[in-house]
Amino acid sequence: MTFIFDNSYARDLPGFYVDWRASAAPAPRLLRLNRGLAEELGLDPDLLAREGAGIFSGNALPEGAHPLAQAYAGHQFGGFSPQLGDGRALLIGEVTDRNGRRRDIQLKGSGRTPFSRGADGKAALGPVLREYLIGEAMHALGIPTTRALAAVTTGETILRQEGELPGAVLTRVAASHIRVGTFQFFAARGDEAKVRQLTAYAIARHYPELAAAPEQPLAFFEAVVEAQAALVARWMLVGFIHGVMNTDNMAISGETIDYGPCAFMEAYDPATVYSSIDLQGRYAYGNQPLVLGWNLARLAEALLPLLDPDPQRAVTKATEVLETVGARYRRHWLAGMRAKLGLAGEEPGDGTLAEDLLAAMQAQGADWTLTFRRLSDAVADAGMLRPLFRDASALDAWLPRWRARLAPDAAERMAAANPLYIPRNHKVEQALAAALAGDMGPFDTLLEVLADPFTERPGLEAHALPAPADFGSRYRTFCGT
Repeated sequence: MTFIFDNSYARDLPGFYVDWRASAAPAPRLLRLNRGLAEELGLDPDLLAREGAGIFSGNALPEGAHPLAQAYAGHQFGGFSPQLGDGRALLIGEVTDRNGRRRDIQLKGSGRTPFSRGADGKAALGPVLREYLIGEAMHALGIPTTRALAAVTTGETILRQEGELPGAVLTRVAASHIRVGTFQFFAARGDEAKVRQLTAYAIARHYPELAAAPEQPLAFFEAVVEAQAALVARWMLVGFIHGVMNTDNMAISGETIDYGPCAFMEAYDPATVYSSIDLQGRYAYGNQPLVLGWNLARLAEALLPLLDPDPQRAVTKATEVLETVGARYRRHWLAGMRAKLGLAGEEPGDGTLAEDLLAAMQAQGADWTLTFRRLSDAVADAGMLRPLFRDASALDAWLPRWRARLAPDAAERMAAANPLYIPRNHKVEQALAAALAGDMGPFDTLLEVLADPFTERPGLEAHALPAPADFGSRYRTFCGT
């Protein structure tokens, strides 16, 4: 089956986008196809394998597609840009998957649009493969995320800070590409009617259970707050650092979107930053819950006229919801931390127990992923855990308190909650470097490892280990734009 489109965004929201076509790719080649996702979308992977180069490069337009560049604004590192939009991406349409869920199909890196702001609108192969890899890793970890359907090379060379690089296009699948910045775009222009129209569309698409809510815009805002609090808590529990939590990179659906300078933390340190453009550490690992609240406040500002005709009452209603962000995040984080620690039931001191372990990890530079994974072994014997700490005295003082709270099946529960394999930064870089040299083998191996992150498998020991010392402590990631 080919694409069967039902393009509600194009149909229901005129004025929210610009119709556009992808730039021609001179020699497109299908590099990778996500066959499992294709089947989930009700597509024929064999047909896509034959015809995908043209479709996924933007050269061939499937029947029923409606390519468009979406308009949005956004706060980028705290500064507001009233017009951003899809500067290198095109939504080609929407399909309904086998589970009845509406999904966007977007080309990323398909050339200039009216929102490109002087940029070339293209993507380099390395960032395309990074997003493919990290998105699939997050999906396997159970974290809501956009996913890659395909990666194609375009046959052209593009210029970036690192030099000349092979061009590529990523085909991205999302619940939608509606962002906080989409609301900001129209709110900044004082277009209350369009903010209201967008809110009604987002409710129907993402939160249909709110159809009968007495105060729909307020209920919608609260639903987004809950979804985003749960999402960021999940990031924190696996050590994920998004790297560019601008409001235009925050999806209303509650999915992780826009994998640019993202990375997974190794040694636990809340100040960890990998992004080369985050010079002040605004989006450091430990700041992500704070930025969550800040971004949601910007959404509240855009929605204020909808919350109440009286401006002061609208601010009061928004503030009441915003004041719950911290507690919502803490609830999700603590529930996840109880699972990671294998705790029985819920007790008031569980948060302190978790935070004391984190303090010991930070002081000793313990690896985030391996510490939690090896805790399951420490149920019987702490011998596997102590080598992760330079000085295990704080750990030894903590272990008896932890063991007193363990569930009877703690080891099994912890193994299911704590991944062994994450996209280790050095492994990601090795895979991308090999791909740029024409060898996709390391990429495919890493993708296979990350598809089952909780199951220990012989022969994969190197994929569970932190980066070697010669990898360097100043590892930096780049946006790819």
